[in-house]
Amino acid sequence: MITTKDILEEYITADAKANGVKLFGIKNKLKNRFNPIWQFLVALRRYEYTRNHCKKKILTMLIFLLRWKRYHRLSVKLGFSIPPNVCNRGLSLPHYGNIVINPACKIGKNCRIHVGVNIGANGGSNGAPDIGDNVYIAPGAKLYGNISIGSNCFIAANSVVNRNFNDNSVIAGMPAILKKHIDRCWWQQHQLKLD
Repeated sequence: MITTKDILEEYITADAKANGVKLFGIKNKLKNRFNPIWQFLVALRRYEYTRNHCKKKILTMLIFLLRWKRYHRLSVKLGFSIPPNVCNRGLSLPHYGNIVINPACKIGKNCRIHVGVNIGANGGSNGAPDIGDNVYIAPGAKLYGNISIGSNCFIAANSVVNRNFNDNSVIAGMPAILKKHIDRCWWQQHQLKLD
């Protein structure tokens, strides 16, 4: 949860690494202004900070409303329904398009979520997935119910996940089953340095 400016900077830096965004230099800053996914991630993190830190003063309430408006506008524009305080640092969104996440979900650090993913409750219940660190969720995957997905898992495209899985699992199918165990997570397999 983002409660201080230092934590906000840590989250933004981790999100930049996960998305291959360079933060420094005039050319990079100009390029980032035209990257709608990056703009959404920054708006989400700033909105989370303001929401968690906001005091009941007129100026901070005005900042809160402005940050909420920017977050909401970009969310609708890109098709993202990602509520605040759900995703930990290092969130990677490689494409824009519909992504729906229930506010009761908890998603660990360094997770990659592709287009068409739906993570939510089961039949209107309050229980939603708890997803560990370093999880790769491929396009079209559906995760629902009061389930737990361990760290370093890979969820294949169009999988329907409705039960618990341990760490280091490759998960695929409708309904999803364990295909095999892996020893490295998605960003290590692609020689990325996120931690």
